[in-house]
Amino acid sequence: MKHLLLAALFALAALPLQAQSTVWSDHRRVLPDKLRRVPVGLSLWHTPNPNYPEPNPAQPGGYVWKHSTMVRADVTDLDIVECGSFIWYSDQGWQANMVETPAEFAQLFNCPGGLLRQGRTYTFAKNWRTASSAQQLYGGDALWYILARDKAGRLYKGMGLIETEADVQPAPAAAR
Repeated sequence: MKHLLLAALFALAALPLQAQSTVWSDHRRVLPDKLRRVPVGLSLWHTPNPNYPEPNPAQPGGYVWKHSTMVRADVTDLDIVECGSFIWYSDQGWQANMVETPAEFAQLFNCPGGLLRQGRTYTFAKNWRTASSAQQLYGGDALWYILARDKAGRLYKGMGLIETEADVQPAPAAAR
């Protein structure tokens, strides 16, 4: 996941500003273009949210933002079309971040065949972000989305915003 995020960020940085802005062409509207005018039919959320970095025991000197992402089909059984996210970490607004295929979604969310059964929650349990040093800590928001179709071919979306913060929180008194 970390390598995928870094590769996406480097690829995005190489794009001209005009190509980046096509993700979110109407700054009078809050949603990126891909998500506008698609009815909501899924619930998507992250926990904990907001999310703070903590020391990463697997990488001395590194940090990890530990969180999980959950999704539930609310309207009917739905087949995954695409899963991805947009990030907002600068004054340029929403920028494309990552896109997962139905097969990748099925593996990450433990969802056989990429079929969301209505009312059942599927979880990406370790949807973690990492940084190799304190200098790489930065905050930003990620708008996760899932696009899925019902048996009649109607497209639905689910969206969930996660706030990732840059400041490491002190350990609770009981943990010290």
